[in-house]
Amino acid sequence: MKVLKFGGSSVASSENINKVISIVKDSANKNKVAVVVSALGGVTDLLLEAGNLACSGNKDYIKTFEIIEEKHVQVVRELIPINNQSNVLGEIKKMLNKLENTLEGVFLINELSNKTSDKIVSFGELFSSFIIANAMQTNNLDAVLKNSQELIVTNNNFSNAAVLFPKTNANIEDFFKQNNSKIVMLPGFVAKTENGEVSTLGRGGSDYTSAIIAAATNASVLEIWTDVSGMYTANPKFVREAFPIPNISYQEAMELSHFGAKVLYPPTIQPILKKEIPICIKNTFEPDAEGTLITKESSNNNPIKGISHIENMALITLEGSGMIGIPGISKRLFEALSLEKINVSLITQASSEHSICFAISNNDALKAKTAIDTEFSYEIEHAKIEPVIVEENNAIIALVGDNMKSHQGISGKMFSTLGRNNVNIRAIAQGASEKNISAVILHKDIKKALNTLHSEFFENQTKQLNLFVVGVGNVGGKLLEQIKQQQAFLLKNLRLQVRVIALTNSKKMVFNEDGIDLENWKVALEKGTALNMDLFHQKVTDLNHRNSIFVDNTANENISKLYASYLKESVAVVTCNKIACSSNYTNYLNLKQLAREYNAPFLFETNVGAGLPIIDTLKNLIASGDKVNKIQAVLSGSLNFVFNNFNEENSFYNVVEQAGIQGYTEPDPRIDLSGVDVMRKILILARESGTRLELYDIENDSFLPKASLAVDTVPEFIETLKLEAEHFNKIYKKAAANNCRLKFVAEFDNGKAKVGLKEIPSNHPFYNLDGSDNIVLFFTDRYPVQPLIIKGAGAGADVTASGLFADIIRIGNN
Repeated sequence: MKVLKFGGSSVASSENINKVISIVKDSANKNKVAVVVSALGGVTDLLLEAGNLACSGNKDYIKTFEIIEEKHVQVVRELIPINNQSNVLGEIKKMLNKLENTLEGVFLINELSNKTSDKIVSFGELFSSFIIANAMQTNNLDAVLKNSQELIVTNNNFSNAAVLFPKTNANIEDFFKQNNSKIVMLPGFVAKTENGEVSTLGRGGSDYTSAIIAAATNASVLEIWTDVSGMYTANPKFVREAFPIPNISYQEAMELSHFGAKVLYPPTIQPILKKEIPICIKNTFEPDAEGTLITKESSNNNPIKGISHIENMALITLEGSGMIGIPGISKRLFEALSLEKINVSLITQASSEHSICFAISNNDALKAKTAIDTEFSYEIEHAKIEPVIVEENNAIIALVGDNMKSHQGISGKMFSTLGRNNVNIRAIAQGASEKNISAVILHKDIKKALNTLHSEFFENQTKQLNLFVVGVGNVGGKLLEQIKQQQAFLLKNLRLQVRVIALTNSKKMVFNEDGIDLENWKVALEKGTALNMDLFHQKVTDLNHRNSIFVDNTANENISKLYASYLKESVAVVTCNKIACSSNYTNYLNLKQLAREYNAPFLFETNVGAGLPIIDTLKNLIASGDKVNKIQAVLSGSLNFVFNNFNEENSFYNVVEQAGIQGYTEPDPRIDLSGVDVMRKILILARESGTRLELYDIENDSFLPKASLAVDTVPEFIETLKLEAEHFNKIYKKAAANNCRLKFVAEFDNGKAKVGLKEIPSNHPFYNLDGSDNIVLFFTDRYPVQPLIIKGAGAGADVTASGLFADIIRIGNN
């Protein structure tokens, strides 16, 4: 015989119940079956609500009762043919009258005992089993209804009664020996005491009922039908890559169930453990899916079977020198909790005996603190023990697997993986059996922790990068284009899954947690909401994705001021915006420190030389013990473009205009032409070399006329370039007469820096620098005479975007 149990979601509507009937029919063609059902979805909560309202003297209990009534009457009308409806509705009405009378009694005396509560909630399963049994009979199935209250006998611990197995097993065996029907329908959850009083089996009671029936009848299998296709490697609501576990052991299933895998309630397994009856978790809505088979031993060789968690936990700590070497402290502590019926989910104690901490439900935190402070009031008063410390809004996350004990390094791998993603571990517990490694983390880190661990232990080491991109102009647009082009390549060759989660322009922002379609990002952004960088930051924080990267493609000072807030949330920052790293030295240093402290990379390779590996090379020189003595560089691609194309036939004004059109200059060309942009770049290189320097320390020998420096707006500045044409022509002619080319040069030498326009002779490395190229000469202890030279394209949206992309990939590869 097989036992099939269907949960509330499986019998939530007439449509779902028809699916149940189809499954039972197929199963009954091959075996005799016992079918255990829960109350219709949501009914148990409605029954509890009605009881509580009645107890509080609130007449709204009648409205709740009417909802319950209407729900069941509607299901009958949809399931049962008209010619049979009156009989079924008549019996349902009789049961509803009993329920109504019970609720009215509670209302009149304003009292709701556990005994009465059991009587009220038991109606849910009695209603559903009666309706479904009649629906099966009208479908010409050989089905009979048997009330589980006539089979399962319990003690008087109402609301969570203990089963008296000798009497219960005898009742079940006798009934099924005499039963000739192919299908026996039974209500789950409900039972009766030896005195005939209604009792219930507590949370997960319908699962428990099915296990009791299966064990007593020596069933070939217990099938638990629910709304998911088995027990998953992690909660699929949090981890999209989670998948059903084909086979798992009883012990592993109990561990996962205890830690939040709600498809199975741990006590369910107990009655069938000794008899080694398999349990199969199946999906009512995908009956052909394989599901999960639970047996004595798992055939799956992966030492980790699943990752589970419990939400809304409080971490309670009792500590003090008065605990050291004193017998009985733990006994007193946990007795105090036991008397308050507080369940403890995790315990850890320092070997010094100076402290004990444990995790309980947030709902029990205040009650626990009161109980413990009362129990240890003498020790607290005499400063031998500190008052209890309560830290709420935590969660427990657990790795589960029978074979972890035979695989070294799993706990280390778990904690290092969490650490790399800045998930703070508050407490750790691991039993000697090593079937479970548990850690307490902040509640807000649940999703990140689950996804991080799932990727580490169950996926093909594909690393997911989640980008939050600010600015989609020339550079930002090119970056999105490059990401779209390379997504498949990165996934295949580097195992990097790059997703753009958010985008902004100057007016709007858009979020898509599944990743924005880069074919249609402009349409998505157009449909977005008004830009609000505070809300943008809050959304990034709330999503709390692993490997989150804030990408700044702007030259906006206000955006640069946000970097610290992102780094503090363990969100990496990649930027081509030079303002942050060229701001005051304290801020620059603080950002670097935050990046280390929160394990969040802060990368700004494109601050100098666009896509050229200038900063990275400099970092490697310093890290390897070399010392930078002097830097000579042409660092402005825009200025190099301007002076390479400026001549007697092409006016300075026209060349600057052309540079702007091609995207070489900033939107405000004064930043480039004034030398401020180059000052920032040489400042960053000096700082990365290890020198403390401020922007105002850099000497700037400007080539602009006073008229150009005096105006306030960009249009006025551009106009001066026309009016001061003779000034620029004179500079050009002088250089040409000396057989030199004009280059805007940055220099750093022995702790001092300066920038300015220079005449470069033909034998100098800068002379043949064409187009918008940059060049940097590093003179170091190891390169004292012949410098280390880096040369290449140093401006333009494409190369800047590629530099940003390289920084993003660098984060992915670390």
